[in-house]
Amino acid sequence: MDLTLYLQFFLGLVAIVNPIGLLPVFVTLTSHQSEVERRRTAAIANFAVVVILLVTLIAGQLILDMFSISLSAFRVAGGTLIVFIAMSMLQGKLGEVKHNKAEDREAAAMESVAVVPLALPLMAGPGAISSVIVYAAEYNSWVNILGMAAAVLVFGLMSWAIFRMASVIFKVLGQTGINIITRIMGLLMLSIGIEVISAGIKGLFPGV
Repeated sequence: MDLTLYLQFFLGLVAIVNPIGLLPVFVTLTSHQSEVERRRTAAIANFAVVVILLVTLIAGQLILDMFSISLSAFRVAGGTLIVFIAMSMLQGKLGEVKHNKAEDREAAAMESVAVVPLALPLMAGPGAISSVIVYAAEYNSWVNILGMAAAVLVFGLMSWAIFRMASVIFKVLGQTGINIITRIMGLLMLSIGIEVISAGIKGLFPGV
């Protein structure tokens, strides 16, 4: 078991999903809910995220094979998407790559926001899914898959705890503090995206 790999995978999820950066959105989407309903929404959203990422982790290689996509090509595509989201985060924004105004309006009118748009596409968005598929395809032994699945479960518990304390954290950090954390996560995410693109280019053009 490569603990370094699982730690890298876990930290990548933390940077890409950025649950602390999503706190203002979570508070806004659940503003009409009671404290009990808000906690239930947080639990359902994070459970849905774990399920989505686990399914992606297990079926990642199958998805690539189904569409005859090489891992190198997917690395370039996924890495590019991660870079776009990271650039948006560096500006202190979630970015239209994760959600747009039409989705915001739809969410405001919805009774439950736990699965859509909170879990998908805000948390388990294209960036997170792309990252999981890349890791699953590259480190596809059952030992590594189980290790990364454990990392997903730990991430889900951590994210749930953060959302459960959303009101307190939001009051302590404020919008400025959350923006600072979002920019730091964006910088880490940008580095991850560049590394993924670099590995993809080397795979497509071995002579480079």
